[in-house]
Amino acid sequence: MDAEKRIAELKEKINQYDYEYHVLDDPTISDVEYDKLLNELTQLEEDHPQYKRDDSPTQRVGGKVLDGFTKVEHSIPMMSLANAFDESDLRAFDERVRKYVDDYSYVVEAKVDGLAASLIYEEGKLVRAATRGNGQVGEDITHNARTIKSVPLSLNKAVSLEVRGEIFMNRAAFMALNEKRAKAEEPLFKNPRNAAAGSVRQLDSKIAASRSLDMFIYSLVERDDEVTMTQSETIDYLKDLGFKTNPYQCFDSIDEVVEASIAIEKNRHDYKYEIDGAVVKVNQKPLYKTIGYTAKSPKWAIAYKFKAEEVATTINAIKYQVGRTGQITPVAVLEPVEIQGSTVSRATLHNDRYILDKDIRVGDDVLIRKAGDIIPEVVAVIEERRDMQEPFTMISHCPKCDTPLKRTESKADLYCDNPSCPAKKVEALIHFASRKAMNIEGLGNRIIELFYNEGYLQDIRDIYTLQEHKDVLVTRAGFGQKSIEKLLKHIESSKSNSAELLLFGLGIRYVGEKVSRVLAMHYGSLFDMIECKIEDLRAIDEVGDKIAQSVEAYFSNEENIALLRDLHDQGVNMKYKGHVNQSGIFTDKTIVLTGKLEHFTRDEARERIEAEGGKVTSSVSKKTDFVLAGEDAGSKLTKAQELGVDVLTEEDFINRLESK
Repeated sequence: MDAEKRIAELKEKINQYDYEYHVLDDPTISDVEYDKLLNELTQLEEDHPQYKRDDSPTQRVGGKVLDGFTKVEHSIPMMSLANAFDESDLRAFDERVRKYVDDYSYVVEAKVDGLAASLIYEEGKLVRAATRGNGQVGEDITHNARTIKSVPLSLNKAVSLEVRGEIFMNRAAFMALNEKRAKAEEPLFKNPRNAAAGSVRQLDSKIAASRSLDMFIYSLVERDDEVTMTQSETIDYLKDLGFKTNPYQCFDSIDEVVEASIAIEKNRHDYKYEIDGAVVKVNQKPLYKTIGYTAKSPKWAIAYKFKAEEVATTINAIKYQVGRTGQITPVAVLEPVEIQGSTVSRATLHNDRYILDKDIRVGDDVLIRKAGDIIPEVVAVIEERRDMQEPFTMISHCPKCDTPLKRTESKADLYCDNPSCPAKKVEALIHFASRKAMNIEGLGNRIIELFYNEGYLQDIRDIYTLQEHKDVLVTRAGFGQKSIEKLLKHIESSKSNSAELLLFGLGIRYVGEKVSRVLAMHYGSLFDMIECKIEDLRAIDEVGDKIAQSVEAYFSNEENIALLRDLHDQGVNMKYKGHVNQSGIFTDKTIVLTGKLEHFTRDEARERIEAEGGKVTSSVSKKTDFVLAGEDAGSKLTKAQELGVDVLTEEDFINRLESK
């Protein structure tokens, strides 16, 4: 047999053995026999490199080393799931679904505690893998995904598609990895999720290849108007293509869903990998478009999160953090304790009212848990263990600048209103560079604090002038030419971010991720927000009185306007660059909603317009293309008629959508 045919034969055999072992968990060949075949293939490819292909099993061993990770924009955002924490939350979810559709069922599966990633195949070949990142933009991890043996390098059919799933490390692999690290006197990983995340983000793929990573695929990426299969049919189809999929169950009623979710929680320790909940999805995917989405998550799915484990420990001290807005947050310094796979030594105490209500004192033994499996919090004091601890007294002055503290309007929180407070400045810089804001990789808390103390960073503008200090920074211990160049590259890259990330990064009070996106979409540019008025802001969905007042106050401040102009002069983008449908029926059209719609809520109508490339604004002007008028339409309809703006009835609107 010639070399080309033998290589093809070996590839087919080894791929089948990999599938049986890593996907079906049913090996049909011994390790010795497998290694013999792999060694033969490796030697043949070395002798005949013209026949070596990227989908060869020999390419899983790693060896590719990157200088850094490339950013990848997702074609369709990778959304997160809303959470349910008990039976009532699951039933409430079902009631919300029932408001939109009548005939549906559910798919339930265990929620793997790993990290989400996407895989793209062209004509059946793996061409790209990416992390979730912030949902809009992730990082290219193709070189590491190729080393995961449950990830097919080539599919059973030559199809082009994108799938998403969870990369994880099973318990046995995690324990073996930590044993190896312990022998090498290296730091141990806290839990399998951290180990998997750290492995996926290695620049050297040989390291990832040595970590025994695994991956379940749980979705096929499709536009809602393209779907034909149910979720269960989709999973079966993906399995037929060669993907490893998580076992699922189908149910017709929410009662069965509740029972199944509780059973998964009860048996969570029987799984070979860590799970932190159950995922519940409507099975009929063609209904997803009708059920819809929020800004962050689909309305047709929910994650039932397991109850947090509670652990006893001691409060050794109470310290205070100063946030970017000046809010003072008490923090409990705990006797370190293991909880859900990680060591916890600090827990937020929120504010003095929270402490006094629970009568928490330094020296108390307390029960702690991770709220939402993430943030450590004090649940209760173990009063029977209390001795002679002194009652808690809140501080009256800022712990960083000694300014007298003031109460918020709600009286719940204390804050420092000194604009020159160093703690506020540092926190503002940290927030601006954080992953959910400008996402400047390499500019973390420690470096920001160091650069602030040394005078290189005093406000946001200084981030974009760090290039001027490059010659000095590269001489600092722990940095060097390569790391500084990488940091400066990420800073330069952040200039092209869409405006909602900048808006969130500015740290305007009450303006979170979701509201930042809503405002950026509404105005199109941060400069267009300079003239914003409270009454116009209030008319925007998701914007209440507090947010409107805060936003108007921010854009009425000349110092803030000067900051925006300076950032613009430094090359920072001020315009919204989000996903806009360039071929939609409302592409580049500005639409105003007024009156009560029969078949849509305001949010649903806005989502449909934006999905078709349109922009929804709150006030009618000569720039308005259409006014969508429902019942009891008022002054906006009158103004539209005066200006000659086209008016759509709800029936017109539906007809346009259906014609598409």
